[in-house]
Amino acid sequence: MLCKTPSYNLPISHHPSPPTLNCSYRPHSASSHETHHITATQSSSQPTTLFNIRFQTLEACRLGIGRYPDFDYNANGGTSTGTGIGSAAGNFDAPDKISTIFDIEKLYIPPLTGATTRFLGLPLPPLLKIDIAPEIFQGSISRSSGKVELHFRAKFWFSIGSVYRAPPLMVETVLTSEESKGGLRGGKGERLDEEGKCRLVGVATVDPIEDSIMNAFLSLPTECIAEINAQIFMTAAS
Repeated sequence: MLCKTPSYNLPISHHPSPPTLNCSYRPHSASSHETHHITATQSSSQPTTLFNIRFQTLEACRLGIGRYPDFDYNANGGTSTGTGIGSAAGNFDAPDKISTIFDIEKLYIPPLTGATTRFLGLPLPPLLKIDIAPEIFQGSISRSSGKVELHFRAKFWFSIGSVYRAPPLMVETVLTSEESKGGLRGGKGERLDEEGKCRLVGVATVDPIEDSIMNAFLSLPTECIAEINAQIFMTAAS
């Protein structure tokens, strides 16, 4: 995708003691069990800008697990708001990176149902539903390059009406505008364009749960992938 470099001509607010945004994640790697910590703290000697950030999910997304064909997922209507902090003057390592944290209480992701999701061209069967309960959503956004990296962790609740409800599947990944690749699944995102639209991709390992039927059906442990079309709006906080 050929993207124009987005430009945000926003006023600069000076804050003597700017907040610190912290996030930690376990990168997707078969040989890595180390948790990486990212701390984004702007120096009090540099002017900083606070941002109000709005995140929206769009249609034409895809979700997949294991070797099954992908689900076609219409995530239109998903939304969240958050706060970002970035250096006005910038620094050598990250001249325009905005560290961002979203309010989980205000984060809504549409469930997978017959109304939002198709599998092999057909809607999901009635009563089948997969709810998504986010726990972490935070990371960084580059204003000049359009690169986005957001640490995402959520529980996926599979149910069939009131008859069956499986323990949640835990999914943790970095949704990125770059390439995300595991041993089984992989994909490439697209950076922010001039309208703030992007495509975020993340691969994660799904571990077995305390449900032998679901473990066998999904061949857990296995990998899953998310390809999410989104739009991000940023304005300077007043």
